Amino acid sequence: MNKSESIKELAVALAKAQGEIENASKNSTNPHFKSTYADLAEIINTVRPVFSKHGLSVIQSPSFQDGVASVTTMLIHTSGEFIEGVSSCTVTKNDAQGVGSATTYLRRYSLAALACIAQEDDDANAAVGKKQPEAKKITQDQVIEINDLINETKTELDKFLKAMGCQSLSAMPESSYQTAVMLLKKKQAGAK
Repeated sequence: MNKSESIKELAVALAKAQGEIENASKNSTNPHFKSTYADLAEIINTVRPVFSKHGLSVIQSPSFQDGVASVTTMLIHTSGEFIEGVSSCTVTKNDAQGVGSATTYLRRYSLAALACIAQEDDDANAAVGKKQPEAKKITQDQVIEINDLINETKTELDKFLKAMGCQSLSAMPESSYQTAVMLLKKKQAGAK
C-alpha cells in the first residue's frame, strides 16, 4: 500500500464515512454458485454519496499484463492526502470478456474492502453447514521458485505472506501464484 506522508485528515474523514455507510444490497445473482451479491454499481451507489460528503473520492485504474488483471484503487481526500493499493488476479479467459470480468470483480472487491462493506455472508454459510471449497495450493516447485525470488529481492517473508494473505508459502492458493511471481519480478527488475 502506498500513502501520502500524512493521512491524518483522510483517516478522520474515512472513519466518519465508514460509520455511516450501510452494507450494499445484494442485487445480483450468480447462477453458477446460486448466490446473490452486490454488483459494482450497487457498491458505487452505496459508497459515493457518503464518501463525497466527507471529502473523499476514489480513482480505480485497471491494467493487464501476462494473464493477470490488476486494479489500483486510490482513496483521495480534499486535503490532498491519499492511500492506494493494488489488487490482482489471474483471468479465467484470456480475452476482452475475461479481462473485463476480472477487472470488474477487482474493482468491486477493492472498493467494498476500502469502504468496509461485507461481500459474502460466511457466518451464515457456516451456520447452515455450507462449507467453502478448499482452495488448491501451489506446488512445491512453485514454493521453491517464490522463495528464491524472495531471497533474491531481499523481501521480508513475513510482510510478503501478510500482503498475499497466507500463513506460509506452502499454504498459498494456486490462484495467487502468478500475482506473487509478478510482484516479486517487478521488484527484482526495479532493483537492477
